[in-house]
Amino acid sequence: MSGLPETRGVLTPNRPLADLTWLRVGGPADWLFQPADEADLAQFLAALDPAIPVFPMGVGSNLIVRDGGIRAVVIRLGRGFNGIEVHGDRVIAGAAALDGHVARRAAEAGRDLTFLRTIPGSIGGAVRMNAGCYGSYVADVLEAVRVVTRSGEAVTLPAAALNLRYRQSDLPEGAVIVSATFRAAEGEPAALEARMAEQIARRDASQPTKERSAGSTFRNPAGFSSTGRADDTHELKAWKVIDDAGMRGARLGGAQMSTMHSNFLINAGGATAADLENLGEEVRKKVYQSSGITLEWEIMRVGEYPRE
Repeated sequence: MSGLPETRGVLTPNRPLADLTWLRVGGPADWLFQPADEADLAQFLAALDPAIPVFPMGVGSNLIVRDGGIRAVVIRLGRGFNGIEVHGDRVIAGAAALDGHVARRAAEAGRDLTFLRTIPGSIGGAVRMNAGCYGSYVADVLEAVRVVTRSGEAVTLPAAALNLRYRQSDLPEGAVIVSATFRAAEGEPAALEARMAEQIARRDASQPTKERSAGSTFRNPAGFSSTGRADDTHELKAWKVIDDAGMRGARLGGAQMSTMHSNFLINAGGATAADLENLGEEVRKKVYQSSGITLEWEIMRVGEYPRE
């Protein structure tokens, strides 16, 4: 009836996506597919018309879905993909496992993935974006990822194949990450737990964690190595150039640049995706006029603008 392949999972037509993103904005996907397991995902993609685009979506923590929605099958992994296993120094996490949960489970087993504790989102997104904080990045600990390709083939890729760099990776087009394997250093569980508690306190003291945001809005305008590490010879922070341009607290409709941390774009109430994206573009314009620096978006923006 739908013209799409049969599935054991859940396939929903014209599914609004706003409630699936942290910013709570965005139009509908043509289809939302929630596969039952890896085999279900592989079978679905193998049978899906190659002309139909797919968009893998995590928990929407670093995403603006435009108000016109997404003309694709949006694939969102759920309970069948959130397992966490620890075997010696290897931590194997499903793509839907939350970063913070993986950090805590590893710490309980005496393995150090503490940097993941304060990163919002799930493991699939963390791998795709080479997420990092406090001087550590996914690239430092990732050993391999398992993906289902757009043609429905399940393959394991070594970390080197992803060409991980600052907030970027080279995954095959349309591939869906289903799990990741990390090599984690040993640590004493109580010490790891204490470190994570300190990191959470630091984050909550400096970032608007109680607001509807999508994390850092723009990349820091600095030099970075291929692993994503900052080049200390070019220390420059996005929040600083935003402040210098007078855009801390700037508003447009229901969107605002946080007064607590000016590199956080927040839905202050009733914002549309257009409010958020347009405010971000205004910030980029003002920063360029002020400093000659062109800020690059860190938040992913996808979908179509609404038709008039």
